[in-house]
Amino acid sequence: MNATTSEITVSAQGLSRSFGAHTAVAGLNLELKRGEILGFLGPNGAGKTTTMQMLTGNLAPSQGAIKICGIDLFDEPTTAKARIGYLPETPPLYRELTVREYVDLAARLHRVPKTTRGSAVDTALAGCGLTDVAKKLIGTLSKGYQQRVGIAQAIVHRPDVVILDEPTVGLDPNQIREIRNLIRELGRDCSVILSTHILPEVESVCDRVQILHHGATVFNDTIAALNQFQGGRTIVLGLKSPPAAAELGAVPGVARVAPAGERLFRVTFADNGDPTDELVRRAVNQGWGLFQLTPAQASLEDVFGSLTRREELS
Repeated sequence: MNATTSEITVSAQGLSRSFGAHTAVAGLNLELKRGEILGFLGPNGAGKTTTMQMLTGNLAPSQGAIKICGIDLFDEPTTAKARIGYLPETPPLYRELTVREYVDLAARLHRVPKTTRGSAVDTALAGCGLTDVAKKLIGTLSKGYQQRVGIAQAIVHRPDVVILDEPTVGLDPNQIREIRNLIRELGRDCSVILSTHILPEVESVCDRVQILHHGATVFNDTIAALNQFQGGRTIVLGLKSPPAAAELGAVPGVARVAPAGERLFRVTFADNGDPTDELVRRAVNQGWGLFQLTPAQASLEDVFGSLTRREELS
């Protein structure tokens, strides 16, 4: 195995899953490198949870192949699964156990050797900020701390891959910030797949984004590449004496106009259209007082909305 291959922790090729006549995932390819945090996005019903269940070996694909750190998940399921830590959307917690009892149970289930189990539990508790509540019953903890416990059970066996399904859902802003920091820490030692509907969360912690729609990938690139997505297709227009937004929207080649600040407008181009020259001409002829015309950087929310709308219309 060469050095490049050894850095790949997850490789899924041609992954598909059907439920009767419904195809939940269709020919999906996914690759994750060591130390990389992948934001896994998509509207409800896009196939995210189905994909994660297949990647963790909890659901067999109809077609395709999955390797975890080069180990075939279907030929050697026990060995491959030992490299994975998984936190489903609803953490599998036993509320009547203390935090330490539960994480110790998870270590046993993950077959952590008895000689190193105690230190493994201590490390997981410390890494998730749970040392001070280790003796408390899980049922008495806040939801934020319960999410931490869920992550602790997913990392106690020091997996190469950690898969987190909506880890911050229902948390308050302070708890979300704490979990985000924890995810960043996880990304230093292992690969992370983060499924979430909170787009700023992805921009904050992820290195790369993969967006699913109708079970297929519609975007797969780095966070930095978002700034180049649809380059030149949206501009920020500054006018000292702007007309009504409807008048701007009626300019040939303009698809949408949205406020972008005081006397600023975000203008999105229509397909195969470029209204720049016409906007400049009208600004001069009608005295709009043009003072800014710059390319707009596309946010993750812009990309997500554009791609999913495009797929719906196609």
